[in-house]
Amino acid sequence: MAAPMAAAAARAALRAAGTAGAAAVRPLRLRAARLPGSRCSGIISALGGIPSVPRRCSGSSSALGTLLGIPAEAAPAALGQHPPPVATDKEEQKRLLESRPEQPQQPKVLRIAIIGAPNAGKSTLSNQLLGRKVFPVSRKVHTTRCKAWGVITHEDTQLIILDTPGLTNPLKAKRHNLDETMLTDPWDSMKHADLVLVLVDVSDHWTRNSLSKEVLKCLSQFPHIPSVLVLNKVDILKKKFLLLEIATDLTEGIVNGKKLEVKSALKQDSSSSAKSSPPESKVPGSPFGQEGSGLDKSSDVGGAGTGEAQGPKHHGHKDLKDMKGWPHFQEIFMLAALHGEEVDTLKRYLLMQAKPGPWEFHSSVLTNQSPQEICDNIIREKVLEYLPLEVPYGVTQVTDIWKEGECGELLIVQSLLVPRESHKRMLIGRGGRVISRIAREAGQDLMNAFLCEVRLKLKVEVKG
Repeated sequence: MAAPMAAAAARAALRAAGTAGAAAVRPLRLRAARLPGSRCSGIISALGGIPSVPRRCSGSSSALGTLLGIPAEAAPAALGQHPPPVATDKEEQKRLLESRPEQPQQPKVLRIAIIGAPNAGKSTLSNQLLGRKVFPVSRKVHTTRCKAWGVITHEDTQLIILDTPGLTNPLKAKRHNLDETMLTDPWDSMKHADLVLVLVDVSDHWTRNSLSKEVLKCLSQFPHIPSVLVLNKVDILKKKFLLLEIATDLTEGIVNGKKLEVKSALKQDSSSSAKSSPPESKVPGSPFGQEGSGLDKSSDVGGAGTGEAQGPKHHGHKDLKDMKGWPHFQEIFMLAALHGEEVDTLKRYLLMQAKPGPWEFHSSVLTNQSPQEICDNIIREKVLEYLPLEVPYGVTQVTDIWKEGECGELLIVQSLLVPRESHKRMLIGRGGRVISRIAREAGQDLMNAFLCEVRLKLKVEVKG
C-alpha cells in the first residue's frame, strides 16, 4: 500500500514542478490597427508611458499592448523556481512564519490584493501564481471564507498575494450563512496592498460588461492604489472580438490616463480604413479569425500620462451609481487562470512592479495558513463541489486525528457534521461513492500542498 501512495506523491511532486516550470503559453492577440513607428515609440505616443516603470516598454506583453496593435515580445524563459511545500506540522509552520526572513542584497517586495465578484477565479489565479494549490477552488460561490496570504519568492523579489473572499453584500452573506469577516476581509486587504488586481469573469454574459457596485466602491475608497484589470476565462468566450467591447466598458474607455476609442473594423468604410492604417493580415494563432477591431484614436485625459503625478480623483456614491467601469486602470491582462494561460505574463509584470523594501517572509514560506486550515479548506472545496444547492454551507468540520505515521506519511481523520439525516445520505452517496471521491481528490490535493504521502479518512455524522 505504501509503494502506490509513494508513487502518487512522486507524481504529485512532478505535477507541481511542471506547474512551476511550464513553458510560457503563446499570448492571446487582439487584431488592432498598428501604430506607426517602432514598438517603444508607438507605446509612448499612445500611452504616454508609465513613469513609475523606467526603461520598460509598458503594454508590450499585456492585453493593453495587443489592443493598441503592439507586437508581442518573444516569449521569455518560464519562471522555473519550484515553490516550497507547506509544513505539515503546525508548530513548524508557525516557526517559519515567525522566523526572521533572509534578505538579499537589494530586496524588493510587492503586496497584491486580488478582488472581484464571487466565483471570478481569484483563488485559481492565486494558486497558479504560487505554483502550488493552497487556496480552495470551487464552481460554487463563497468557497474562500477568509483572507489568506500566499508568498512568491523569486530571486531578489517577494510577492505577497492577498487572496480574499468575493466582494458581496450583507443580504447575500446572510443567505449563505457567511461570517461578518466575509464582508470586511477584502477591505482590510486593500489597506495593506501596493497594487490591486480586479478579476472579471468574461464568460458570464450577465455581469462581464460592468464592475459590481461592491468592486467600484472598494476601488473608489482606495484611489491611490494602482489597479490592473484582469479578464479571466477568456478561453470559454467563443466570440473573442467581444473582448474589446468588454475591456472598453470595464475601463470607461480610459486606461493609464489615455482615452481609447475602439471601432469595429467591419463598420469602417474602405476609405476611412485606408486613411487610418494599411490593412493587416491575420496574425497566426489569433482568436480573431472573422471579425477584428481597430484602435481609432488615443488621447490624453486631463493631462494624465505626461509624467505629472496626477492620481485618480475620489468618486462619491452619486458618481458610482452611474459608473459601469473604472477609468483608472494602469494595465489590462487577459488570461485563462484554470489552464495557466498567460499567468506567467502577469507574474512577470508583477515582479517588475515590486519596489525596494525588506522581505516580510522567509523564502521557505508559501502561505500564512496553518496546515490544518489548508486541509479544512480543500475538503470543504470538495464538499461544495459534490453537494447540491445550499446543503454544503451547513457542513461543520472537526479534525479528530492529525499525526505522522511510522513511514513519514500524514494521517488525517476528519468528521463532517451535517444538520439532517437526509444530508448525511447525500454526502455519503450510494455505496459510499461520494464521500470516497471527496476523500480521494482532497488527499491528492493535500499531497500536492505538503509534498508527502497523505492518508485521509472522512466520517459523516449528524449534529447532536
